[in-house]
Amino acid sequence: MIPEPAPTVRELLAFYLEAGVDCALAEEPIDRLAEIDAPPPAPRAVPAEAPRPVAAPATMRGEAAPAPDIAIASAREAARTAPTLEALRELMQNFEGCALKHTATRLVFADGNPQARIMFVGEAPGRDEDIEGLPFVGRSGKLLDLMIGAIGLNRSTAYIANVIPWRPPGNRTPTPQETQICLPFIQRHIELVNPDVLVTLGNPSTQTLLGTRDGIMRTRGRWFEYETGQRTIRALPTFHPAYLLRSPSYKRLAWQDLRAIAKVLAG
Repeated sequence: MIPEPAPTVRELLAFYLEAGVDCALAEEPIDRLAEIDAPPPAPRAVPAEAPRPVAAPATMRGEAAPAPDIAIASAREAARTAPTLEALRELMQNFEGCALKHTATRLVFADGNPQARIMFVGEAPGRDEDIEGLPFVGRSGKLLDLMIGAIGLNRSTAYIANVIPWRPPGNRTPTPQETQICLPFIQRHIELVNPDVLVTLGNPSTQTLLGTRDGIMRTRGRWFEYETGQRTIRALPTFHPAYLLRSPSYKRLAWQDLRAIAKVLAG
């Protein structure tokens, strides 16, 4: 059997970038094995007349993150008090209850026209969105633009947001706790935009917002009712553009969903 050739540096870098590894933590590589094998450094002698230093408590390095139930309750209270989208954005900028805020570059609030009749909601920002501060601006964003353009929409006639407004480190999947902490904000976001049609992109946003455990293969193309407390909004799940990039054979089904959306908007 002929061994496979070793990957080039360019191929390795492309692999790491695709896996979400997009930043270095140190200037020089660290040999962890050498650290394990190296003998521990000899303790320095402390002069007899010098007082022994007292270790600072761990809480001195930063305030502890609030417990999840406290953070969720705080998010609910904050979101409920937002009278406008501008106020909601400011509240989210100042919210300290979600640890993702401290690892992300910036808040990714929304893009598009808040007066639009249709609102698209994805799961969470990626690397490109974290850099630019706007949702769906990377490869999946370009595909989303093509998808909505196929039914006569663009970012001036649609509104786009995510359930999670901060990028998870390395594009990892948000935890259930992180999702529940951020949920009141996107719920209030939808209430304030008050669209006629809500489109959930992919499994996580569909299950989170529509309260279903079914996978996207069973929910896509089916109309749901999304209750804001003031009115009922028609909601349609469809595939996330990132999934369509990985599985282009499902674009045909996504096109059927888009046609159903266009029909409702035209009615």
